[in-house]
Amino acid sequence: MKRIHIILLVFIAGAIAVLISFLQTTTTYDTVQTAMDKPGKFVHLMARWDKSQPMEYDALKDPNYLSFTAIDTLGKSVKVVYHSPKPENFELSERLVLKGKYNDGYFDCKSIQTKCPSKYKDDMKAAEKNVQATTLAEPANADNNK
Repeated sequence: MKRIHIILLVFIAGAIAVLISFLQTTTTYDTVQTAMDKPGKFVHLMARWDKSQPMEYDALKDPNYLSFTAIDTLGKSVKVVYHSPKPENFELSERLVLKGKYNDGYFDCKSIQTKCPSKYKDDMKAAEKNVQATTLAEPANADNNK
């Protein structure tokens, strides 16, 4: 075998190993139902805080206990228990990525990643108002230029 063939085989084997390692580290978001169907298995749950249900958090009594109800995009809800301090922007977040396991009727959360509202939403509303104001003002200016 030529040296170039050996180098190519090693390169291809390395590329396959890298691809396999990426496939193992990729994660998918589960729904509440799929988390319930896999009790004890670590999952990533995409949900939002159900503000109509009570939240249990007392920073003075126990700052490492947070309990709330999360609801996924399909409308299924689950009680979440988190044994760490409440994230700072928890109330402002539109979505939550909850990492943990479903056990004994509740989701035992190990970490919460908050997804905040886009900072561009207000900018888009302002831009739309500017466009509307400009289009309303242009016909009047066009008549004056004639």
